[in-house]
Amino acid sequence: MRHGFRGRRFNRTAEHRKAMFANMSAALIKHEQIVTTLPKAKDLRPVVEKLITLGKRGDLHARRLAMSSLRDDAMVKKLFEVIGPRYKERPGGYTRVLKAGFRYGDNAPMAVIELVDRDLDARARDSGPSQKAEAAESAAA
Repeated sequence: MRHGFRGRRFNRTAEHRKAMFANMSAALIKHEQIVTTLPKAKDLRPVVEKLITLGKRGDLHARRLAMSSLRDDAMVKKLFEVIGPRYKERPGGYTRVLKAGFRYGDNAPMAVIELVDRDLDARARDSGPSQKAEAAESAAA
């Protein structure tokens, strides 16, 4: 019996799970909305909410704790300079999980996890080569 064991294991080692949630947290902070499986989204929520609470505190110790979890300077900077002040008056509940159907390949339940009151322009920013950039390159060639 697994009474009292919080969270899912996702058939991964503890180190792999920790790295996965760090990467997903950084992606969510960067884009403010990501699509993943429903169980991962549900387990990511408390990780991100604790990081945003650190961003609201804003002190040096909170910044170091966030850096130890995220391992990304730019995302820690955004967390403390943009997201933390945005939710200064909100007492919690910074994320929302919306069900998004089922994945084609394996019928896994999918979900969208997003920040409440998110910046709509941050969604696809710096997410790799965009279609606009590819069109500009092909037009220049």
